[in-house]
Amino acid sequence: MSIKRYGVNESKGSGRQALPFAKATEADGWLYVSGQTPMVEGEVIDGGIVPQAHQAISNMISIVEAAGYSVADIMRVGVWLDDPRDFWSFNKIFAQYFGDHPPARACVQSAMVVDCKVEVDCIAFRKTT
Repeated sequence: MSIKRYGVNESKGSGRQALPFAKATEADGWLYVSGQTPMVEGEVIDGGIVPQAHQAISNMISIVEAAGYSVADIMRVGVWLDDPRDFWSFNKIFAQYFGDHPPARACVQSAMVVDCKVEVDCIAFRKTT
């Protein structure tokens, strides 16, 4: 089994500090993407759940695509919401990205480590040759 790590020490937290983990790890066709928050250049974007959900999902998909996978390869998404009242708004945004072929998903309420409304991660798979 070969293991490939993407973006080691490239993730930036608040204050642009380097974070000690890979953006994603790949093994035998499986891609595990680390949790993505609504950050751009190390800072959480302004706004509520709608712009933050778009940014977090976009960040996650960018990592998936940079590793050579597609949205269709995403098998499971994990979602952490700061406020359970944002669940329905998040679902509307999620549907825009995954349409009629959504992946499996878990969604829980959780206090965030950074001051944001949402975090997402995913597992993707593509058949290796």
